[in-house]
Amino acid sequence: MTGGLIVAGLGLAAVGFGARYVLRNQALIKKGMESLPVAGGAFNSYYRGGFDQKMSRSEAAKILGIPPSAKPAKIKDAHKRVMIVNHPDRGGSPYLAAKINEAKDLMESSKS
Repeated sequence: MTGGLIVAGLGLAAVGFGARYVLRNQALIKKGMESLPVAGGAFNSYYRGGFDQKMSRSEAAKILGIPPSAKPAKIKDAHKRVMIVNHPDRGGSPYLAAKINEAKDLMESSKS
C-alpha cells in the first residue's frame, strides 16, 4: 500500500518538474522545434509511387539502390543486401522479394 503511494507521489513530482521545465523554457523549446525538418521533409529522398506495369531499368536500379549503369558485381552485392532484409523466410513480403529478383534479372540481362 505504501509502495503504491510512494510511486504515485514520485510520478506526480516528475510531472510537476516536467511542466515547470516546459513553462520556463518555452522560447528554447520553440526554437528547437523550428529547427526540426518539416513533416515529411526528412523522407523526400524516397521514391513516391508504386511499381510500373513493366519494370524499367531505372525502376530496377531504384529498387536495388544502385545507379542504372552499375557493374554486374555491384548489382549482385546490392541484390544480396536488399534480399537479406526483405526475404520472405525472415518476415519479408513475397511480393517485394519477387520485385527485387525481377529487378536483378532485368539489370543483369540488359547489361549483357
